[in-house]
Amino acid sequence: MDLRLKKERKASLGILPTPIMPLKRLSRRYHCEMWMKRDDLIGMGMGGNKTRKLEYLLGEALEKRCDTVITAGAVQSNHCRQTAAACARLGLECHLLLGGCEQPAQGNLLLDHLFGAKIHWAGSSRKGEDMELLAENLKKQGRKIYLIPYGGSDAVGALGFVYAVEELLIQEKQMNIQTDAILFASSSGGTQAGLVVGNQFYRAGKQVYGIGIDKSPTGEPDTREKIEEIVATITDQSGLSMPEPDIQLNGDFMDRPYAECGELEKHAMTVFAREEGVVLDPVYTGRAFGGLLRLLEAGMFRNRKILLWHTGGAPAIFAYHSQLT
Repeated sequence: MDLRLKKERKASLGILPTPIMPLKRLSRRYHCEMWMKRDDLIGMGMGGNKTRKLEYLLGEALEKRCDTVITAGAVQSNHCRQTAAACARLGLECHLLLGGCEQPAQGNLLLDHLFGAKIHWAGSSRKGEDMELLAENLKKQGRKIYLIPYGGSDAVGALGFVYAVEELLIQEKQMNIQTDAILFASSSGGTQAGLVVGNQFYRAGKQVYGIGIDKSPTGEPDTREKIEEIVATITDQSGLSMPEPDIQLNGDFMDRPYAECGELEKHAMTVFAREEGVVLDPVYTGRAFGGLLRLLEAGMFRNRKILLWHTGGAPAIFAYHSQLT
């Protein structure tokens, strides 16, 4: 896999580059220079960072002449919503395996239906445990299947964030700024793996700091292990020579179950909305930037120039009325 060659084989889905905006009020409040990269404004299917991964995943699906895509996630999965939108745009049939049981369509689930995705309810499974079985059934119907892992997180999808580092560096040069740390919500591992490789590949010299939002069930690889695996696969397949990857992952804010919105998340959503007019989501950016606010209050990143990578997810808010009011 040649990284430069792979770049030319993507499906064009996002409106890139996504904007970078200063967070002036929060910068004054926390005594650091804060910027935000707005992947929530990436343009497709109400936005989000998964679009970057899907450009490479679905580029490969088209290259393999697949006509059907299967992926999985939670009921309010941003990844599934963006996959459904991308498949609609590319003329691919989309099947989503969602954790839980049939329920009223709101938030991301409503958009899944709007984009024409076929929904399969998976009960307690939300990470694609039954994708292979569904794929076999669809193959018997003559479909050619492309499987996308949970979160779009593998060595192909992570390429979207390898190249996102190049995009960021070009923008910073144009804007005459130079941040020294990138902070973001880290869950399925692909975003952080891509940023780690991109940071090295482009010699960006930035601190890549993920804030974990989801504990892995007992017996499953944790987020750090997934990141290490994806980084190793990219470097092995591309022939890149990298030192031991510097994987910085803060796991201090994962006490509540995945997708449960509590005081940490609500506080962050309120602060960013009222100070900067920025909408966070209750699952990923709400939890990650809620954790970040606590770190800032403790003096971490003081006098630093930091970039917050907004990974999207706002449509999920409309399924969280009872937890947010």
